[in-house]
Amino acid sequence: MNLRIGQGFDVHRFADDPARHLVLGGVVIEGATGLAGHSDADALAHALADALLGAAGLGDLGRHFPDTDPAWAGADSLQLLAQVVAKAAAVGFRPLNADCTVVAEAPKLAPHVDRMAARLGDVVGAPVSVKATRAEGMGALGRVEGIACLAVVLMAGTADAGTGDPVP
Repeated sequence: MNLRIGQGFDVHRFADDPARHLVLGGVVIEGATGLAGHSDADALAHALADALLGAAGLGDLGRHFPDTDPAWAGADSLQLLAQVVAKAAAVGFRPLNADCTVVAEAPKLAPHVDRMAARLGDVVGAPVSVKATRAEGMGALGRVEGIACLAVVLMAGTADAGTGDPVP
C-alpha cells in the first residue's frame, strides 16, 4: 500500500453582497456574510479538495475547475469535492482521513463544526475532523476581512501518485 499525505489551503474575502450565503464544509451559516468567489466560495471544501489532489499527484483545484470557466460559476463545492474524490480514485487513491482547520474571527463556528465534518466525511468517504480557531485580532483575518481554511489528508493507494502506475 502506498500512503500519501496532502495539504490544502484556501482563503476568501467576505463578499460585498449581503445576499450571499456563507457556506463552509457544505453547511450554510445563517445570518453570516458570505465569501466572495467564483463558485459558492466554500473555502473549507476547497482546501480539502486541494489536499486530496495534492496527495494523489493531480495538481490543484484551479487546474481542474478554473475560475475563468463560466461552467463553475456558482458551483456547489461539495459536488466539486466529490469529483476530486473520483479523480483520485481513478488514479488509485482513496482518503483514509482528513483534518481541517478554519481560521475566522467571525462568525462563531463551534456550533457548526460537527455538521461540517459529517457533510465532508460523507463526500470523501472517510473520517473528517473540523476545528475552528481565531486569528486573535491579527492581520486581515483578525480584522474580519475573510476566512482561511487548511486541510491535511492521508490517502492510501495501489498506484504511484500522479501516474496511475501500480506500485511494485
